[in-house]
Amino acid sequence: MADLKDTPITVVGAGAIGGTIGAHLDDAGYDVTLVDASTEHVLAIREEGLRITGARGDRTFHPRAILAEDLRGPLGPTLLCVKGHFTERAVQDLEPLLAPDGYIVSLQNGLNEALIEERIGRDRTVGAFVHFGADLLEPGLIQLGYEETIRIGELDGRISPRVEALKEALGHAMPTRVTDNVWGYLWGKLVFGASGFVVSCVDAPVAEIIDDPLGRSLCRAASAEAYLVARTQVEKVEPIGEFEPEKFAPGEDMEARADETLVGLADAWRGAIKQHMGIWRDLKVNKRKTEVDMLVGSIVAVGRERGVLTRVNASTLDVVHEIEDGKRGMGWENLKEISHRAGL
Repeated sequence: MADLKDTPITVVGAGAIGGTIGAHLDDAGYDVTLVDASTEHVLAIREEGLRITGARGDRTFHPRAILAEDLRGPLGPTLLCVKGHFTERAVQDLEPLLAPDGYIVSLQNGLNEALIEERIGRDRTVGAFVHFGADLLEPGLIQLGYEETIRIGELDGRISPRVEALKEALGHAMPTRVTDNVWGYLWGKLVFGASGFVVSCVDAPVAEIIDDPLGRSLCRAASAEAYLVARTQVEKVEPIGEFEPEKFAPGEDMEARADETLVGLADAWRGAIKQHMGIWRDLKVNKRKTEVDMLVGSIVAVGRERGVLTRVNASTLDVVHEIEDGKRGMGWENLKEISHRAGL
């Protein structure tokens, strides 16, 4: 098995995910460089270190950090951790900097691997499922809400030396396993994300929205639509932590099965450090664009191609866009609006 211990690793995007992973890899003795577009964040890391609080206590790390404009090649293993809507530009910038044996690992939400593969080829693209909860609270400060196993895999399902080496390296940051079905995990997260965007339309804790009858019914409908779309793309939709996409499969008892996994999700959030999803933070706190087009937008687009109705997801997509554009607040009436537009 190849060893990445003496191989320079570049982490592009030093926010919640990239910062957490990069800090722990550096702490484990790997040659890591964090790259970020935010001058304030990079300066904070350089001057004070990268502080990570939360589920693992309170520690300050001191990884190397540079601005994106100062990045130079040749680059070997490159962990891409930017928001999905920045993927295309990031890959354009990284492509000429990659070494002949360099490659990009997508540690992101959505189906970014397809975009990366189209740009630089399958042999230079590695897929990954990431689901641990973390938030960048301010420059130089990350809060880790909960841990979750990373799944790393080749896009064609092969178990290659490089994914084994990546498993060894990433395991210092978060529990990591190799998978031969990375697309199953990515689509599983879209089934989860369908509910995630519904609950993030309201300025209330996740558990409170799932406890609400209308909130839970919309989550159930959104994830059921996403599951049907996912099954047109993968043979097996993988579980996302305690969230089981298969519970949303069609059948007479689907409602009861789906509610079981949704209530379980709510119970997990009740006692968590994080009470909201990162989507909520983007909308409420950071007031910036979310990854809704990369996740819910993908569900709607593929559903349209495959003839699967996605009325709840399409309505959620529109409502999130209106919140992003400042045309809509984050009140409970958003649930009624999604329901009305979906014709429920």
